[in-house]
Amino acid sequence: MVKFSFMPRGKIFFELYEESAVNMVKTAELMKDMVDSWENIEQKVEQIDEYEHIGDNVTHKIIALLHRTFVTPFDQEDMALLAHSLDDIVDLIHAAAVAMLIYKIDTPKEGAKELAGIIVTATKEVAVALKQLRNQPKLKQVLEHCIEINRLENAADTVFRNAMAELFDNCSNTADIIKWREILEHLESATDRCEDVANVLEGVALKHA
Repeated sequence: MVKFSFMPRGKIFFELYEESAVNMVKTAELMKDMVDSWENIEQKVEQIDEYEHIGDNVTHKIIALLHRTFVTPFDQEDMALLAHSLDDIVDLIHAAAVAMLIYKIDTPKEGAKELAGIIVTATKEVAVALKQLRNQPKLKQVLEHCIEINRLENAADTVFRNAMAELFDNCSNTADIIKWREILEHLESATDRCEDVANVLEGVALKHA
């Protein structure tokens, strides 16, 4: 069994993943703050936009480093997928925030608030799991976080379905239905990407623990 390589570049990979995770959690927390308080919307969307650019930059660094590194801590395809999935989480939160601003949403739906809360919890689980990734004796603990992330994704699916049912039952404005469907889909998809990260981490943990 090939063990983790902690050569200098291996350490840099883990640092970059953790940097990406910190940025992801900040983005999720700001989204939750935005929908909960619903004030200073333009300012908060601008900040989320900055986080999105930071996430892109970190992802580019990881992919560029992968192309220059022959021996990597774990499978290169998994490492690339992990980087892109972390970036996708931020991108989807950003897309939801921008949609709320562009569509001039008066007040957030309860389903959006619930999904934002789930995203915060899921991203924090991802961040903790990623920190443990660099510590081989703790790899089995990564599996516990993966199970919780999967549970949260299932909970998000339920919230999304209920929110969509309520939207079609109580909203007679077709334009509003289209707007909120897009926003809710972005938020629910962010939890899907959290699950994608969990699937990669689970595979790595099972191979190398």
